[in-house]
Formats: sequence, C-alpha cells, structure tokens
Amino acid sequence: MSTISSEITALQNQTAMSQTNTDRTTSTETDENMFLTLMLQQLQNQDPTQPTDNTEWLAQLAQYSTLEQMTQMNEGFENCMSYLSALYSDIAANAEITQTLSMIGKEVTVKIPAEKEGEKDTIITGKVEEASFEEGTGKVKINGEYYSIANIISIREPGESSESSDSATDSTQNAA
Repeated sequence: MSTISSEITALQNQTAMSQTNTDRTTSTETDENMFLTLMLQQLQNQDPTQPTDNTEWLAQLAQYSTLEQMTQMNEGFENCMSYLSALYSDIAANAEITQTLSMIGKEVTVKIPAEKEGEKDTIITGKVEEASFEEGTGKVKINGEYYSIANIISIREPGESSESSDSATDSTQNAA
C-alpha cells in the first residue's frame, strides 16, 4: 500500500513540476512559486501512516530561505552595479570638465589630422581663451576657433617656449 501511495506522490510531484516548467518564465518569482508548489504537493500527498520527517522539512525551508536571500543579494548587486555605473559616468564627465577648464589661459598646441592621405597635419599653437562643452566633448577656443581637447598634443604655461621645456626635459634625463 505504501509503495502505491509513494508512486502516486511521485507522479503528482512530476505533474506539478511539469506544469511549473511549461508556465515557467525567467523571473525569480516563478522559481520561488515552483519551490513552494512542490513543498505543498509533498505536504498534501504524504502518507499519513509515515509522515515526512521534521528534519527534511527544515532542510527544505532552509533551501527556500537560501534561495530568497540569494535573490535579494542578486537584486542588491544589480542596484549597486547600476549606481556604480552612473557614478563612473559622472566622474568621467567631471574629470573632462575639470581638465578642459584647467586649460584656460594656458598655451596649447593642437594637431588637426589631415583630411586626405598624403597631406600634412595642421599644427596650431595659441592661448586658450575659452572652454566649452558640445556634444559631451570638451572644446577650447584658440585664436577665435574651437578645437576638441582630444587634438591637444601639448600644454604649457604662457610665455614658456616649447624649446625651453624640451631642454629642461633633456637635462632632467641626463641627470638621471
């Protein structure tokens, strides 16, 4: 008699599992519902003459609790990652703003790549008069024209020539 009831219980559990598998979505809510459905099926279909051991139920409740905690941790990690991503974007934008603003009043050299192959790149040197931000990119105004900060190849204090900075670099390398 008990083998028949255990077989019936096994069949009912399989039926409950196949029903939850066909209706299953990727959400964790479905996983939790499936787990609870299986537990309820086990309760309903247990043999009254041989009830399930308490330690077995405690183990299943511990598994459910672990599943719930892992789901909460996953949601917390996702929230943390989206916050860190937004923070990183803000820091990167602020760094570019700070970098661009720090160039006001400095002499810079801008290298504009040639549009056609075989032509020479254009080199422009001048004092940064103004800084602006267009389309998420820092731009500096030199001699009345705006240039992207991505094209700047050197920055120096006003009045400092590029030759004196080169000789200072050479003397520093010789001393080392």
